[in-house]
Amino acid sequence: MHVIVFLVISLWGLQFPSQEVLAEPVFPAPNRPVAQIISAEYSDEKTRDLHQEAERVMDLLGVKPGVRVADIGAGKGYYTVRLAARLGPGATIYATDVKADHINELQARLKSMGIGGVKFVLGTPNDPNLPPAAIDVAILAHVYHEIENPYEFMYRLRRSFALGAHVGIVDLDRPTDSHGTPPRLLRCELGALGYRETAFEYLKPADGYLMVFVPPQQLPRVESITACSN
Repeated sequence: MHVIVFLVISLWGLQFPSQEVLAEPVFPAPNRPVAQIISAEYSDEKTRDLHQEAERVMDLLGVKPGVRVADIGAGKGYYTVRLAARLGPGATIYATDVKADHINELQARLKSMGIGGVKFVLGTPNDPNLPPAAIDVAILAHVYHEIENPYEFMYRLRRSFALGAHVGIVDLDRPTDSHGTPPRLLRCELGALGYRETAFEYLKPADGYLMVFVPPQQLPRVESITACSN
């Protein structure tokens, strides 16, 4: 009887082998306020077009037909619409957002405009959920200061960049709790992950600046990342 019980237990153990649970890496929290998401758009599109914001940003980022682009934090789609116009039919454009209602509204808007082919992605506060090696350019316009943990978000974004890719961040030069990011702070936070700044350009005064980075070839160990002072 004891032999039978032992065999049953042994077979049960073979059927359900024990699995070691690996702990998720713990990223440092940003050492500064994180702005709340209060709107799906930064400003009215007419004003932004009068300032030629999107055209200047796309020019500086080298956006042209054949380039795969992610509009991260797309909101109402100011950049998505203009990317579609510049890149033309067959373009690879990802429009991401952390709010499902923003995605739904943007889908309806693009459908009403006859714009197709945009890939919609519902991200999370700490992960854009983009496929690996899928993009050449990422644009984060007036959204960086709202990212819950920029170290984790930009770390996880790295896997989605193709060889030679770069990321452009548009923001205002003011504190994060005032819906902006001081350039010094942005340099520090992305630098902590190994991103390297390649360009800086002030836009119209009301539109802030564009800062361009290239991702690191190899990301640092998570436990070695140190949060920047504000």
